[in-house]
Amino acid sequence: MRVIVVGAGVIGLSCAIRLAEGGYDVAVFARDLPLETTSSVAAAIWYPYLSAPEDRVAGWSRTSYEEFAKLAEIEPSVQLRHGREFLTGRTPDPRWADVLPDLTRVGSPPEGFVDGWSFTAPVLDMPAYLPALVKRLEQAGGTLTRAALSALPTGADLVVNCTGLGARLTAGDPTVTPVRGQVMTVEPCGLTEWLLADRSPTELTYVVPREHDVVVGGTSQPGDWNLAVDPSTSAAILERAAELVPQLRKAKIIRQRVGLRPARPTIRCELVRTRTGEPVIHCYGHGGSGVTLSWGCADEVFELVQGL
Repeated sequence: MRVIVVGAGVIGLSCAIRLAEGGYDVAVFARDLPLETTSSVAAAIWYPYLSAPEDRVAGWSRTSYEEFAKLAEIEPSVQLRHGREFLTGRTPDPRWADVLPDLTRVGSPPEGFVDGWSFTAPVLDMPAYLPALVKRLEQAGGTLTRAALSALPTGADLVVNCTGLGARLTAGDPTVTPVRGQVMTVEPCGLTEWLLADRSPTELTYVVPREHDVVVGGTSQPGDWNLAVDPSTSAAILERAAELVPQLRKAKIIRQRVGLRPARPTIRCELVRTRTGEPVIHCYGHGGSGVTLSWGCADEVFELVQGL
């Protein structure tokens, strides 16, 4: 069976790998190559964010966590790191808490926060992880080609649509909308643990150390298509983060970037048929959880293909 996967972000590549390693003839077509996608901007800590429905997200998250735990033993761009999340309100354990081997409550959160927990989560260095996925795809016999498509291609036995925000065009789906995220990377400053601490829904604060840098964010701005870095936003991000991690004040900024999360009221992961009966699997709308849900969704796509 010849399968065309459209989209080369973390969702598209993960789905393509599962299919190629499962014996299918897979070609990936994408307007943006992996390091040009929103996935490449992500801080990429395993954490279900801005995604629904809750029950399916919990299952996909669990599958991905288990996969990343295995990858951390063989893939340098995947690491298991301990960290803490601080919360402004009393919060029950998350739906996905059962997958975490060491979730514990934080005893005394910093000023302005009343609750929190600590746990170990996978952290991915996306500029290294995405090329590693491409290599794995090619080793399984798959291909990746840049192609600007205005509609889903024909000529394959199956098309898998992993176009993220592009699904507004490829699937005619206006419910997929951008949620703008601005981040920066700074030089290492002795940090080993990640930190999440959001005081408001639109102003995110996260500090995620990687092997060669630290990702500092962020924003969550619905409906904003602006890909330009805003200097005042950068200053505000760094100030919020430095209040909690003072050594960031002296860290040299390496790069500033913007990504547009592909948000949707619920993630679309389903098999449909065109008017002429050709099968299409849609897998998009992952919001801020593309990395977190990637292998879980890839497994579901693989199961849908096997059921054809």
